[in-house]
Amino acid sequence: MHFIYMPRRVASRHADGGFTVHKLWTQNAEQRTDLSDLIDRSYPYGSPRELRWHLAERFGLQPKDCVLKAA
Repeated sequence: MHFIYMPRRVASRHADGGFTVHKLWTQNAEQRTDLSDLIDRSYPYGSPRELRWHLAERFGLQPKDCVLKAA
C-alpha cells in the first residue's frame, strides 16, 4: 500500500525532535483518499521508518508492504 504523508516538525530540546503527521493519503491511479482521521496525528514519530511500522500495524499489513512518500 502506498502512503503519502505531510510531516510537521516537532519542536524539541533535542537536535532531532521528530515529526507528527499533518496529513496522510493513499493514492491509486484514479483517486487520492484522505486517511488523516484514521491515525493519531499528535504522536511524535522519530523517523519515517517508525511511521511505516505504525501504518503496517494499523492497516494489518507487513511493514515491507507499506511504501511512504513525504509530500
